[in-house]
Amino acid sequence: MKKQIRFCVLAFVSAIGVASVQAQLQTNTAPAKAEWKSSVAAGLTLTRGNGETTLGTLTAASHGKWDSRELTIGADGAYGESKTAGQTESTVTSELLHGFVQYNWLFTDRFYGLGRAEGLHDGVADIRYRATFSVGAGYYLIKTTNTDLSAEVGPGYLFQKLGDDTSDYATLRFGEKFHQALSSHARLWQSAEFLPQVRNFENYIVNAEIGIEADLRNDKKLALRSYITDTFNSEPALGRKQNDLTWVTAIAYKF
Repeated sequence: MKKQIRFCVLAFVSAIGVASVQAQLQTNTAPAKAEWKSSVAAGLTLTRGNGETTLGTLTAASHGKWDSRELTIGADGAYGESKTAGQTESTVTSELLHGFVQYNWLFTDRFYGLGRAEGLHDGVADIRYRATFSVGAGYYLIKTTNTDLSAEVGPGYLFQKLGDDTSDYATLRFGEKFHQALSSHARLWQSAEFLPQVRNFENYIVNAEIGIEADLRNDKKLALRSYITDTFNSEPALGRKQNDLTWVTAIAYKF
């Protein structure tokens, strides 16, 4: 357990370090000042009575843009326990650490190249660690003030340990992202990616997310956020199910 947590923390810290260095280099060499938008969100669910459940979530994200560059970094974690009446020990229902960094090079207003790294630990799904690295190309199919829709494709490589089994293989990555402003104080987002093994398309991972956010203050620094994430692994760890779905409601602070 400690090794997996250290792995995820190291992966996330490394991503933050790379992002910080890159941002500093761009700040020192590019005439345009980087524009950063960041947020931190926290959620907590408690039940007490015949059963006791606790679930806490924490997410952080930052997006920087300058000249023909875009940098997005993010991390999220969740931990939950449950205990029914008469039990003396709690059962862990959620134990997740996840982080990623993506760097885009804009060749035109719509077409870009990308590099992406991602790390995951999920104790309940028995994913001791999973690290994916990919490069590719993306294109904004729609890019307006209130709406954007982009598609991405490229090769990648995956390293993972499921239970006691380790594996690594080449993958392909097909992804899409969508953002829609519903009003000046509300927005919707959705994303999905498909990661098949190059030599065995029956072994694949699908990650998807959809969410909505509404501002709680006129300065837009505080918002209520609700989103659903779904992960499907065609070959999960031994004794685990293929699909994991999570619904989170949280308060977000933006700066």
